[in-house]
Amino acid sequence: MDSKTKRTIFDKEETAERTTEMLEEAKVEFDAADDEGDDIPLEKLEQFRSEIQFENIGEEASGDVKDEIRRIPVPPHRQTPLRTNWEKIVTTVVENMKLQIRMNVKRKCVELKTSPHTTEKNALQRSADFLKAFMLGFDLNDAIALLRLDDLYIESFEIKDVKDLHGEHLGRCIGRLSGEKGKTKNAIENATRTRIVIADSKIHILGSFSNISHARNALCSLILGSPPGKVYSQLRYVSRRFAENF
Repeated sequence: MDSKTKRTIFDKEETAERTTEMLEEAKVEFDAADDEGDDIPLEKLEQFRSEIQFENIGEEASGDVKDEIRRIPVPPHRQTPLRTNWEKIVTTVVENMKLQIRMNVKRKCVELKTSPHTTEKNALQRSADFLKAFMLGFDLNDAIALLRLDDLYIESFEIKDVKDLHGEHLGRCIGRLSGEKGKTKNAIENATRTRIVIADSKIHILGSFSNISHARNALCSLILGSPPGKVYSQLRYVSRRFAENF
C-alpha cells in the first residue's frame, strides 16, 4: 500500500470520527431541547447541515471499473433466425447501445461486453433483455422495442400452470390458443396491444404491465375451456377501453 493510499484512508477515518462526534453533540442538544419542550432553533439545524459534508466517491476511490459481460444462450431452433438477422442485431447493439457483441460458437451463446464508449449504465441489461426476447421467438422489430421503450416487459408461463393437461387435451388447448391460421392469437394481440409467442406448452407475452394482464386473462380463459366467442366479446370491451383512453 503506497503512502497516497494510506493518507487517503487516514483522512477518511478522521472525517468519519469528526462526523460521529458532531452527530453525538447534536443528539445531546436536541434531546435536551426536546425534554424541556423547547423548539429546536432552525439556525442550529442549518449549522449542523453545513458542517457535515460527505465526499463524493468517484471511480478512482471506488476502484477500477471492470468490464461487464452477459452471455445469452441460443436455442437450436433460433440459430437460423439469428444467422439471418445477425447483421441487423450487431448494428443495433453496437451503434445504438455502444456495446461489443460476438457469437461464441463453442458455447452456443451470444456474448455482450461493455466498451469505453458505453454511456448508459443499463445498456448492457437492456441489450441482454432484447436478445433474450429474440431467443424466445419474438420478431426482431418487436424485440428492438425493448431498447426504445422503458415500460415493456416479458411474462412467461406454461399451460400446466393454469390447468394440468396431457396428451391430446394439451394439443387441443394449444390449437384453441392459436386458432385457425393464428386467428385467435392475432385477435388477442391486436386487442391488447401485445405480442404473444406460443412455443409448445410455454407462452411468452411482450407488452406493458396492464396490457400483459389483459392478454394473460384472455389466454387463461381459453385454457380453462371458455368458448372463443365469449373471449372475443371481452376483447372488444378491452379494445374499446384502450380507444377511450387514447
